[in-house]
This record gives sequence, C-alpha cells and structure tokens, in this order.
Amino acid sequence: MSVQPCSGAQVPLMTVRVARASNPQGTTAMWVRDRLDGLWRDEDFAAWYPRDGRPGLSPAQLATVCVLQFLLNLSDRQAAEAVRCRLDFKYALALELDDPGFHHSVLGDFRDRLAQDGRADRLLDLALARLREAGLVKQWGRQRTDSTHVLAAARELTRLELVLEAVRAALEELTVAAPELLEPLVTAEWAERYGRPVRLCSQPRHPITQLTQAGDDAHALLTAAAAHAPDRTTAPAFEALRQILVHQSAVDARGRLRPRTAKDGFPPGSLQIRSPYDLDTRFAIRGNTRWSGYLLHVAETCDPDSPNVITDVATTVPTRDTAAVPGIHTRLNRRHLLPTEHLLDGGYTSVALLDTAEREYKMTLVGPVKASGQWQHKEQTGFARDDFTIDFANRQVTCPRGQTTTSWGQAPALAPYIAAHFRPRQCDPCPARSSCTRGHAARSVYFLPQHLHELQARNRADQQDPAWRKLYALRSGAEGTIAELALGHHARRCRYHGLPKTQCREV
Repeated sequence: MSVQPCSGAQVPLMTVRVARASNPQGTTAMWVRDRLDGLWRDEDFAAWYPRDGRPGLSPAQLATVCVLQFLLNLSDRQAAEAVRCRLDFKYALALELDDPGFHHSVLGDFRDRLAQDGRADRLLDLALARLREAGLVKQWGRQRTDSTHVLAAARELTRLELVLEAVRAALEELTVAAPELLEPLVTAEWAERYGRPVRLCSQPRHPITQLTQAGDDAHALLTAAAAHAPDRTTAPAFEALRQILVHQSAVDARGRLRPRTAKDGFPPGSLQIRSPYDLDTRFAIRGNTRWSGYLLHVAETCDPDSPNVITDVATTVPTRDTAAVPGIHTRLNRRHLLPTEHLLDGGYTSVALLDTAEREYKMTLVGPVKASGQWQHKEQTGFARDDFTIDFANRQVTCPRGQTTTSWGQAPALAPYIAAHFRPRQCDPCPARSSCTRGHAARSVYFLPQHLHELQARNRADQQDPAWRKLYALRSGAEGTIAELALGHHARRCRYHGLPKTQCREV
C-alpha cells in the first residue's frame, strides 16, 4: 500500500454549504479544519508506507479521525460510522457528501503503524508545529505538568490466576503454531484446568497445591516447546510465561519448583508482569491509590494571554515522577517549545533537576524540593542539618554546640552527597546529644556539593516568598486538564494492550 498525496484539497462546496447550514456555530471538527487547515498532510506520512503498491486511504485523514475519535470517545465502528454519516466529519476531512467512508478495521491497521518507532510523538510534533505557526503556542512561555494513573485493559488477577492464565495463553499460542506438541502433554486434567478463562472465587481451595501444580505444568510446557519448537518460545505468550514462572516460583533443595514465599523474596513491583496479555503493565501504589497499568504525564501551556495547549503527553510504566522530567524537557526542546518557567509539584522536583534545567536549558523549575526525611524535620524538634554550619572552603562542619568535624568525604554509594562525621569523644559528653542523634554512633551530617546545596537553600527560601507562592498556585490548573482527560475523554482506562498503543491513544 502506498501514499497518494491529496493534501491541500479544498472542502467541496456542497459539503461546506450543508455543514454550515446545519451547524452555524461550527463544531470542534469544523474548527480544526477552518483554523488549522488540517493538522497533518499526507506528505508527513510518506516514510510510513512503501513507495509502490496500490493507493491507500489518506493517512492525514485517518490521523484526524483518530483525534476526533478520542475527543468524542468513539469506538472504531462508531468513528467509521461518523465519517460516513456526520456532516462535520466530512467537512473536517474534505469529503464529498456521498463519500462512503471506510471499513472500521482500517483504523486498527493505522494505529499499528502509528505505534511503531515513536511515530505518535512525531505526529504530535507536527501538530504542535502547525499550532505554533497559527500563533496558539510559543516557546519561552510558562508551562505546567502533572500526572495521573492509567488502568490497564486487563483484569486484575490474583497470584494463582496469573500463573494459570499464563499457562492457558501459552497453550493457545501453541495450539495455533504447533498443535502436534500438545498430544503428549495435554490430559483431561489439563483440559479441565486450562480449557477456559480462569475465574476463581475469593478463597479457592488448596491454593498452594494448585499453584505448585500450575508451576509444574508451566515448566513442562516450556521444556517441551524449547525442545521441539524453539522458534515459538520467542512468542509473547511464552515470554510472559517464562518471566511469570521466574517471578512466582523458586527451586527447593531437591531441585523441584515450589511457590515463592516472602522468605525467598519477590521481584519489585516495577518488574513483575501483571497479565500475560499485557506485558508492559505494572502494579503501583501512590498514597491510597493502588492500580495495575501505567502513568500518564501531561504538560500544557499556562500563559495568561493565550489558550492552554497540551505540549507533551507521555505514558510510562509507574516510576517516580522525577524520572519523567528529562524526557519531557528533551521532547519540548526538540519541538522548540521549552518554557522559561516550568511549574511542577514536589513529586517532579529535585535539586539535581533544578540544576540541570537551569544549566542546560536556561529554564527555571518552579516547585518545592522534597524536605529532609530525618526525624528532626518530621517531629520539628532537635538539631536538623540546617542547624549545622558548613564551611566548604575548609571542608568542615560545625555543630550548634561549637564542635567541628575532622572527617569529610564522599563515598560512591552516597554520591552526590558529602558526609561529614563527628567523633564519639565529641558527641558522647555533649548534654544536647539526645536532641542531635538517637543512635549509639556519633552524629553524621550529609549534604550536597556547594552549588547544589546553595540551590536547595535558595529554593526553600523562595517558598516563603508570597510572589513565589502566587506563581506556584498556577500549577494547580493542571489538575483540571487531568480531570478533563480522565472524566471527559476516559483517558484513565486503556483501550488497548501494551505501552506503545496506549501511548498512541493518549497522544
């Protein structure tokens, strides 16, 4: 299938007349066509298709349909029907009134292309470039970022259900690829256990026995497939089964598989597969929220004299928000949309990120740096680190009682923090020892290198300034955008399996 560029085509006159008569005020689809003349052109998609082959549908039109589909929360069938029946869709796509549209499966094929090689991000680049040309977004303004959880399009499974369903998914894969391997393996008991989707009650009988049996079945299936059909062991279902077996089972002293226990230790939640049908989804906890899925980061402009425009969308596995900031800045820099001030909550900010943004992008991150986790800060008593005087020139730290350290070093495990230690002979006779340290050892003070330490102190001082608080209050507007995406466009629930397609939909 090849691309036959048809960009620049005018909206047919009859389509204009009927659409305007029916919608005098216009609609979102008509506004996109009128103000931006379409967000994309067919030439932008030329690299996605071979040079020869039968002419395909306009990719620019399909991309526009995908956007309208997300805005209006339409399924593929409903979107295809809207192209066939709705006047504003025909207007937005520059179609004749009698255009029959296309089959709904075309949208699924287009998303498969869109999910490859980060094409969804490049499509957003093109859309933002058009918006920048139209004067709706600009560089060196003010932006804000927030995140929310996204629920995977897969059922929550217990540990036993996960292993059983993983074996069943691998068996279905093998049934299609190499059914002859199933004859010596599958018995009446296997058919009973894996013949249909797993649905267990809240308290199944003998769960440990069932889990042990499922582990043995998984091992036998993987061994048989590796011996007789090694090319099938790279399929997603077998890869999921292999990883789930490693995560949920251990080998005892006699070399037999058994269910993994807390004593054996479990992999962190960021590594454990939660469903054999979606290998990217992960379990996460934030406050009182627990979910299996992804994390959605959204950046938008918040200048007072211009509309709020989303400038970056990133769907990631659940991690710390600070891990997403470098990627956001890299993409904004590529789009020539870096802000002068980037408003972030405390989950996104750190002293290192404040320094990097200022040094590499000449950008100011506006957000509170996380407070110290020492008990002095939590209880608001005793001598905290800020009560000590740090002399970087002489490499000494002086405590509130006048004692000075003689030890100053930076261990690789603590980088970039510097550690200064007092001696027991200094701390033990001190009458204020209980206000300084509760351990048996002498007090140790940990702090950042000088330029980062000063940046941290300046950030904490700025937080007491009313002007800083007024500026930071603008960040809360991002929560409204998140709420609109979650409630108005159902962005909090995945429609598809896998991170690439989920990212494609959110973008």
